[in-house]
Order: sequence, then C-alpha cells, then structure tokens
Amino acid sequence: MSLDQDFLKAAESVRNLAKRLLEVDALEFYALYKQATFGDINIERSSAKDHPAKAKWDQWNKKKGMSKDDAKKAYISFVNSTLPKYK
Repeated sequence: MSLDQDFLKAAESVRNLAKRLLEVDALEFYALYKQATFGDINIERSSAKDHPAKAKWDQWNKKKGMSKDDAKKAYISFVNSTLPKYK
C-alpha cells in the first residue's frame, strides 16, 4: 500500500472511534491530520474564550515545518500506537 492509502485507512480508523478518544489523543490526531492534508497552519489563533479552537490551533501550530509526508507517517504511527488502548 502507498503512504496515501495507509494514511486514509488510518484516518478511517480514527473516525470510527472519534467520540471515544481522550482529548489529548484527539488533539494530536487533529494536528497531524491537518498538517498532513493542509501543511503549516494558515489561520489566526482563536480568541481566549474559545478553548477548544485555541487548543486545536496550539496543537497544529506545534507541527509547523513538518512535511506533509512526515505528518502522514507520524499520524499512521500514532494510530498504530494509540488505537489499541481503545479496543
């Protein structure tokens, strides 16, 4: 399988468990997914009152400079190491 196919398969696995994920894991999945699909963050940081959006922005911003392919690899690796605890 190609990297893109592995990434899409991993993303589907996460979608199936999305409602059960701990916040810390969900934020990491979000950040790696955004970096893999969009690249470096390109939006303004949300206001201090919007905690979930701010947390997502902060986590994605930590991935700045990571290539899309490296983000896909990191996402797949994180799926493989994290999802077993949810089964």
